[in-house]
Amino acid sequence: MLRPPDFDSAHSYPLLMYVYGEVAGQTARDRWIGDRNLWHLLMTQRGYVVASIDNRGTPSLKGRDWRKSLYGGIGVLSSRDQYDGLQALLARYDYLDADRVGIWGHSGGGSMTLNMLFRYPEAYSVGISRAPVSDQRLYDAIYQERYSGLFEEHADGYVQASPITHAAGLEGKLLLIHGTGDDNVHYQSSERLIDELVRLNKPFDFLAYPNRRHALEHGAGTELHLYSTMTRYLVEHLK
Repeated sequence: MLRPPDFDSAHSYPLLMYVYGEVAGQTARDRWIGDRNLWHLLMTQRGYVVASIDNRGTPSLKGRDWRKSLYGGIGVLSSRDQYDGLQALLARYDYLDADRVGIWGHSGGGSMTLNMLFRYPEAYSVGISRAPVSDQRLYDAIYQERYSGLFEEHADGYVQASPITHAAGLEGKLLLIHGTGDDNVHYQSSERLIDELVRLNKPFDFLAYPNRRHALEHGAGTELHLYSTMTRYLVEHLK
């Protein structure tokens, strides 16, 4: 957890959760996390508390059962863990405002952001989802089959774990961001989600970066524009 430089526990602060939640990595680590951490520090200077939680399945040093628990249903148990973790944070720290909670993530974290907004709309006011896998049936086999099993054997797990299945739950503000040249999570993932949100008549905001790859860091001015847009979105919708 990162707190504002002039932190006062008697005050009430909006909370921004940074999430990944997939089996490929952790976020709560004792190490520097680069430009995202710089942006988190900026947001604390704007008056936000920024926090991150690792759910079951992430490569924390908590044993085999912890690691294997997500097999066949990435997104189901992990989203529940993230919600329960948020409730524990809000119960423990009186200075966190339960009515002003935002969440953001990239790639698998973008998927988890969608899952949290769609599955637990009462808990999150704002979400920024970058380059998400909206439908696990679209993602590459070397990752998805490794952790979710063969689709023919775990079809229901693929469907229930995919954010697009639960898109009708969206109530808060959503900013969806994707590079049209994404070489990892294909751009069609966001297009399919957009089609579903349109069908459901759900309002959302969308930003496409022409021909940017998955990391959204190439092209003149891309990163500055990306993080400036994210900052403005939160300042406007999570005051």
